[in-house]
Amino acid sequence: MKLIIDSGSTKADWICFDDLNNVVEYVSTLGLNPEVLTDQDFLDRLKQNSFLQNIKSQVNQIYFYGAGCSLERTKNMVKTLLGVFFSNAKLIEVYEDTYAAVYALLEKGQRGIVCINGTGSNVSYFDGQNVHPLIESLGYMAMDDCSGSSFGRLILKSYFLDLMPKDLQEEFFKTYQVDGDKVKYNFYKQENPNAYMASFLPFLIQHKSHPFFVDIIEKELHYFVKAYLKNHPFEKDCCVNFVGSVAYYLREDFQRILGLYGMEVGKIIQKPLEGLMKFHQ
Repeated sequence: MKLIIDSGSTKADWICFDDLNNVVEYVSTLGLNPEVLTDQDFLDRLKQNSFLQNIKSQVNQIYFYGAGCSLERTKNMVKTLLGVFFSNAKLIEVYEDTYAAVYALLEKGQRGIVCINGTGSNVSYFDGQNVHPLIESLGYMAMDDCSGSSFGRLILKSYFLDLMPKDLQEEFFKTYQVDGDKVKYNFYKQENPNAYMASFLPFLIQHKSHPFFVDIIEKELHYFVKAYLKNHPFEKDCCVNFVGSVAYYLREDFQRILGLYGMEVGKIIQKPLEGLMKFHQ
């Protein structure tokens, strides 16, 4: 059996193929970002899925595309842990998540700028063969602008600083029942604080036409374009493509604001899984 995994910080999507390259099953687990999980947390997330437990001895090939896998250190960590769980796997390859986005968004040999705007964010240039990061991401504490964690942080700050309009404040509390202790517990005592911040994104999407959120979205997108995309040597040469829930649910805003800067938008998709499946078949 062969496994293809597309993993962010919040969620990992899996496709299982049989030996004839037919799809056997789609499953999901919690995200498997090696930068924010301990070895034990990583393995526990695999053990929690009954399908993976049942087929683990039959798996002989694994292709893992993941957030947090841009360094040799983290790639080796993921490769080792997958080898522990899937002990009969003869081939385990680990790539950063940008490659999954490239294979899903671009045709073979096509050049383009590829942005991931999900729980986190990053920007890369694909020259038709290789991925070249346009920025060195420092993760959710310092960067990840225009991402689920970034918008979640802005929502929480505006709520607790009493900057959010009263109608939204009441609706936000009714939806999430937040208080300071609960937020700090999730920030400092639980795994994946970036995914916790991103869990508030649906509230922004639901109320994105409210003037308060219109302003937040506008400012965040302008900053993302100016800081992450504008003035890079490739930005006038090829189109900009996006993958991730933030880009997908705010795609009209992305298209409009990039248009203001004279940038051409290519594809915007929520998940790269379908493209990965075709690539590996």
